[in-house]
Amino acid sequence: MEPINLNRLAYFATVVDAGSFTRAAERLGITKTVVSQQVARLEAELQATLLVRTTRRLEPTEAGRRLHARCVLILRDVEEAVAEIGEANTEVAGVLRVSAPNDYGTIVVAPIAARFRQKFAACGVELSISDAKIDLIGNKIDLSIRVGWLEDSSQQARRIGTFQQMLVASRDFAAKVTVGEPEDLSLLPLVANAVLRKPFTWTFARGDGERRTITMREAFSINSTPAVLEATLAGGGLAILPDYLVIDHLSKGRLVHMLPNWSLPSGGIHVVYPAARFRPQKVTRFVSMLMQHIQD
Repeated sequence: MEPINLNRLAYFATVVDAGSFTRAAERLGITKTVVSQQVARLEAELQATLLVRTTRRLEPTEAGRRLHARCVLILRDVEEAVAEIGEANTEVAGVLRVSAPNDYGTIVVAPIAARFRQKFAACGVELSISDAKIDLIGNKIDLSIRVGWLEDSSQQARRIGTFQQMLVASRDFAAKVTVGEPEDLSLLPLVANAVLRKPFTWTFARGDGERRTITMREAFSINSTPAVLEATLAGGGLAILPDYLVIDHLSKGRLVHMLPNWSLPSGGIHVVYPAARFRPQKVTRFVSMLMQHIQD
C-alpha cells in the first residue's frame, strides 16, 4: 500500500463530523468537489467503503467509524504537537488547578506540586485532594490524576504509569499468623478499603496462569486509603494497598509483604484532561515533572 496522504484523513474526519460534503467544504474553506474527490481517493487507497449516503446525511460504514476514531486521535496529537512548539517560549504563569486522589495526591502529587511552584514562581497551584470524582469543567480543573481503572469518559486521558497492589501486614501482626496460600486469608481480619468496588474479593495470580479468587471476612473497612494504611500499621489486620503507599514502610520493616510469590492486579496512573484543543505550558510542564518522577 502506498503512503496515505494525511490531508485526506483530515478531509474524511471533517465530512464525518459535519455530516455532509457541503458543510465539510465550508469548514475547510475549499470546494465540495475537492473534498469529495479526496475522500474518494482515500477509499481507493484503502480499498474500503468509508461512507454511505442515507436519506438525510452521510453516515460512516463500520470501517469508516473505526478510521474516524483513529483520525480524531491522530489529528489531536498533531494539534497538540504544533501547540507545544508554538508555546515553547511562553512563560508558565497563571494558576494550575490539579485534582488527585487522597493517597497518591498526598504521597506523590503534593511534593511535585511544591517543586513545580519553586521552579515556576509566576504560576500558582491549587491542589484538590479527594477520592470523589470532580467535575473538571465545572471546577475549572486543568488536569486530574486518576489511579486505578478508568471508566469510559468523554474527557481526554493519558496513561503515564502503573502501580502494583500488595498484600501487607504490620511486623507484629505478621509474626502471629501463618499464611502460605491465598486460602489461608479467608479467616484472617482484613482492613478493607471501602473506596474500592469489591474491597473483600481479590484474585491472586502465580506462574503461568494460575489464579485463585478469595473472599475475605467483612469485619473492618475504611473509606480512606491512607487511613487503611495507618490502621494496618497499628496491627488492625491484613491490607491490600498500592506499592507507592507501602514501599517505604516495607523497606524500613514496619510492614511485611505477605504471599510474595503471588501477585495481585495492577492498575494505571492516568492524567485526565477536560476536552480542549490545546494545553497551556503550565499543564504540559507539570505533567512532564510527574512523568519524570514516575520514570525515576
